Amino acid sequence: MKIARTITFSAAPMRAAIAALTLTLTSAFALPAVAAENPYSLIDASVISVGTMGDAKPYTFATASGEFTGFDIELFLDVAERMVFKKDQVIFTGQEFSALMPSVANGRFDVAVAAIGTTDKRKQTVDFSDGYLAGFLTVLTPEADIADPAALKGKRLGVVQGTLQEIYAQKNFTGTDLVKFPDNNSAVVALNNGTIDGHFLDFEAAKDYTTRYTALKTPINIPSFDAPAGFVVRKGNDAFREALNKGLHAAMQDGTWKKLYEKWFPGSPMPEQYLPKP
Repeated sequence: MKIARTITFSAAPMRAAIAALTLTLTSAFALPAVAAENPYSLIDASVISVGTMGDAKPYTFATASGEFTGFDIELFLDVAERMVFKKDQVIFTGQEFSALMPSVANGRFDVAVAAIGTTDKRKQTVDFSDGYLAGFLTVLTPEADIADPAALKGKRLGVVQGTLQEIYAQKNFTGTDLVKFPDNNSAVVALNNGTIDGHFLDFEAAKDYTTRYTALKTPINIPSFDAPAGFVVRKGNDAFREALNKGLHAAMQDGTWKKLYEKWFPGSPMPEQYLPKP
């Protein structure tokens, strides 16, 4: 005689298993869709959030109306447009230089744009686009006896905190009293009132100050072609970095970079590596 058995399955575990499978499949299909909607892993896929400076003329600065402009700003807007972001989809926010790279690393901004030199130490915490600008480090001073780096010994020299100038001065200007400032404008105010003897900054920015303050001169100019400026992005955001590089090289090749350089740096030597290639 066979004894019939009745096997009972619990409905609750089966429903849970089906739900888990459905969630897994849904997530698998959703991931490519999310990536397609935000291919550059931006904070907000519809805009590019940019950290910059308001007083680094002619690179980045704010006009009387509060609008940001300058060589770096116009170049970035051109690159962004090539990535199909219109001008009103690029949001600039001014900060002190020393806060720019940490703000990108911590996710406050998608990118930092402020003639930021590329160094190995900086690349430990953020990534850089390819270089788009190189130039000179310059001492701005009203003092006639400061004619070479040796004359800086015993002097008070201003530097903007976190810049290449600060790094260079700490290493090379031994015996000089370095005074740190949040931006160039505050340093130049101190220079004009005699609080410091000189200010160490970028050549183009220094040249602009000499047109505004005729007593200031630029007797010391140090080449800095081994740390070209690049756009700073969050470490590991390769899709965004590569898109920026593509736009940069297109702007160089079609002459846009050259046109902007001539506009913002009239009369300055033009680095050949950024000009159109035959």
